[in-house]
Amino acid sequence: MSPDHYFSEDPDSPVRTTTHTLTLRGHDVTVRSASGTFSPDRLDAGTAVLLKYAPGLPSQGCFLDLGCGWGPLTLALALESPRAQVWGVDVNQRARDAARDNAESIGLSNITVCAPEEVPADTVFDVVWSNPPIRVGKKELHALLSRWLPRLSPKGEAWLVVAKKLGSDSLQEWINDGGAGDFEASRYETSRGYRVIRVVRRRS
Repeated sequence: MSPDHYFSEDPDSPVRTTTHTLTLRGHDVTVRSASGTFSPDRLDAGTAVLLKYAPGLPSQGCFLDLGCGWGPLTLALALESPRAQVWGVDVNQRARDAARDNAESIGLSNITVCAPEEVPADTVFDVVWSNPPIRVGKKELHALLSRWLPRLSPKGEAWLVVAKKLGSDSLQEWINDGGAGDFEASRYETSRGYRVIRVVRRRS
């Protein structure tokens, strides 16, 4: 069995691509996923829930897909808001390559796909979408959110989708208890066993 995980930095298993025809926020696209990435065989159910229930986006701004995988959320952000600057961030090189290829094949020029350390330190985000990598473990997940939530702009919003059985409610509680900084998390929607969680800076 391959030791690769979707959060492996450089999968060494043979590459197998799969073609998908999807509708992303009203836009029909044909894209490809790659083995060794998150949910390569289908659009993940949690991702589908976030795509369905996240509210409409600003027409412009700086957006982040945290843990972009082969890119469905990144592509949706860029398609819905073509004047926005969209960042797709993932530790997995194969995922980043697939996301870049998909953006290029669709003709999207407002996307930057890169490793986390390649995002300039002074970049802040008006919108963050994420189907976060729950299976990395609680310690690593908390470290990830503690790194990226503080990069929300003053009025920025983060939208997380997390399976209820994998700890969505405890994650929301951790955020509200100040685990990632001075943020408020609220349950926005529940569907198909997933919670959509809205995170904003705490208002004084």
